[in-house]
Amino acid sequence: MFHFNDIHTRSRWAWPYIIFLFCFVVMPLVMIVIYAFEDNTGAFTLNNFVRFFTRSEAINTFFYSLGIAFYTTLVCFLLGFPAAYFMGMEEYKVSTVLAMLFILPMSFNSLLRTIATVEVFSLANIPLGEGTLMFGMVYNFLPFMIYPIYNTIQKMDKSVIEAARDLGANRKEVFIKIIFPLSMPGVYSGIAMVFMPTVSTFAITELLTRNKIKLFGSIIQENIQSGVLLNYGAALSFIMLVFILLTNLFNKTEGVNDEK
Repeated sequence: MFHFNDIHTRSRWAWPYIIFLFCFVVMPLVMIVIYAFEDNTGAFTLNNFVRFFTRSEAINTFFYSLGIAFYTTLVCFLLGFPAAYFMGMEEYKVSTVLAMLFILPMSFNSLLRTIATVEVFSLANIPLGEGTLMFGMVYNFLPFMIYPIYNTIQKMDKSVIEAARDLGANRKEVFIKIIFPLSMPGVYSGIAMVFMPTVSTFAITELLTRNKIKLFGSIIQENIQSGVLLNYGAALSFIMLVFILLTNLFNKTEGVNDEK
């Protein structure tokens, strides 16, 4: 028989996670917010945000980063959706081993993959720049687009597809009206997992462009690492955090509308 005390016993197992969440998620975010609204003396100020919105360099870098993230996400979607589709549909009989080959790069450190990519470009005498940056971004983040879509398609109720075919729908109509709409939760997850890290990354950018191109994450890293403009870097991080929250809110809203 279930007892009320069992609830309290089970809830105790959540305390390690709660402590970890508070120390390594909540506290760092609170510190970012505090530093973002302080100057070097610890006094409250909005100058850190005013500096961002009045400096064309920071604004241009932000929108340039959004552009890089948009094209990276688009390419990842165009390459990742067909791969996830063929792996997830049982009729194509794609083995699990092949699916794991697409996901396998995620098990290796992204910096190691990027350094290896730089060496390949060096051996091929390909100059590092925006093109190599785009290639590296797609190479690193493509699995993050494939996996959620593949997972969604694989768990899709295949009886709905069979019913559509029994009613006379051809392969194209089944894909457009059933498979693609039902796979949208995976697409939204893939977009979020590719777009936001692309905007905020800095290590991949520095390695694949020899620091010739800076993204928004690079500016944040440089300001925080210098220590002199720590508060300004925190303000940039806060702006990035707000942008991420708004993007996730938009994705959840779209997901609810699709379900309706």
